[in-house]
Amino acid sequence: MCCSCCCPPAITALFYLWVRSGFSKGSVAGALTFFPPDPPLYKFERVGPDGEILPDASDDEEEEEDGGGSCGEGDGESGERRDGESGDYYDDDSEDDDSDLGTFEIDTPSSHANKRSNGRSRSSESSDDRGDERRRRERDLQRRREERDARQRREREAAASQDPILMMTERSNRLRARAKRRARLDAADAKAGVTYRFVPDASILGDLPSFDGTVHAVKIGPQKRTGAYVAALLYKLRPSECDASTKTILYSHGNAADVGAMAGLQCIVAKNCKCHVLVYDYSGYGESGGVPMEKNTYRDVKMVYEWVVANVTNHEGSVILYGQSVGSGPSCYLASRRANVGGLILHSPFTSGMRVLTPSRALACLDIFPNIDRIKKVKCPVFIIHGKKDVEVAFEHGLALQAAVPEDCRTNPWWVPDKGHNDIADGPGIVEYIQRLNRFVRSLDE
Repeated sequence: MCCSCCCPPAITALFYLWVRSGFSKGSVAGALTFFPPDPPLYKFERVGPDGEILPDASDDEEEEEDGGGSCGEGDGESGERRDGESGDYYDDDSEDDDSDLGTFEIDTPSSHANKRSNGRSRSSESSDDRGDERRRRERDLQRRREERDARQRREREAAASQDPILMMTERSNRLRARAKRRARLDAADAKAGVTYRFVPDASILGDLPSFDGTVHAVKIGPQKRTGAYVAALLYKLRPSECDASTKTILYSHGNAADVGAMAGLQCIVAKNCKCHVLVYDYSGYGESGGVPMEKNTYRDVKMVYEWVVANVTNHEGSVILYGQSVGSGPSCYLASRRANVGGLILHSPFTSGMRVLTPSRALACLDIFPNIDRIKKVKCPVFIIHGKKDVEVAFEHGLALQAAVPEDCRTNPWWVPDKGHNDIADGPGIVEYIQRLNRFVRSLDE
């Protein structure tokens, strides 16, 4: 039992959050682990079926029904039913039901790009009906604005009182409301045949490197359990640069990054390692729907992996899973369940989430991303990268994971002197970083 007299304040706060959330490990993990950039460092510009640029859709002010705020006249339903509902967002926070996270088969594409259908026609509506509908929408919009203002006031009050429990609860409620709106919006876009164009935040990221191949902004989904779509950016080589040995890197980023933040580095990796590279955002990040939770990251990476195999490589052995920091969690999860995956790269990984906070196992019941257990089950070559001066995830985590890799899957690690958690590929270090990646990628065909 935690108490304020013997436990650090952060641990005590987490324990009470766990109790107040009904003993939901997912709620604790979300508050502890996931910090998406706000605002995101990119956006997906919406493009209609005829190539017209559509107005940006707001997560805060999206019309709740009939796909309001979306292109076309879709009714907000996706082409696939989820858990017996038609078009409803299903938010599963159960720690017991993970039946959808077992071993899975690779069969059909998951991309909504292939799920186009016609929206309902409203040409028969009378002007009076349209006027009533417009007034109803305006009232609903005003109500949502008032709810948002009230929520923001509560958040300010929580921040002023420095109550970590209240702050975590308010954040969780906000993310869940966003997820419901985003699910409806993305489903309506999918039905209307909307595509996307990647627009980085140039004011922060500057000019990104050029790329000779093609860059595809896609939303993959929906998740069968949550209804969420996942935003992804694919750097695809030109056909003349590809052969049967060409690999695809599926990149799972760190907890405070998003697709925009990683776009420049992934472009460099694709160009210099001669690989396709797909980087995606976890549920609740950037342009992705859903709520940031441990189990949702597993659903995300599983769905994206299926899409990559079906739409990019057509062969699991051509996929290299790459997990940086918190991304090591979904990457180890998937590698431990897919015997035919081509390789696994872990960059600044941890043995498990709670072990980053404390070596004590007093709160083992709240632990997440048990990489130290899953790494023992992988069947593919593993390359581990860790900075010796990492103060966020101690270097010892990398050492422990390297020792736990099955001997026949173990490759030489890269223990980087004078580097920390996020700077291994910065500055002149990018040269050796690319050389090391290339060496590992080429070794997979030896």
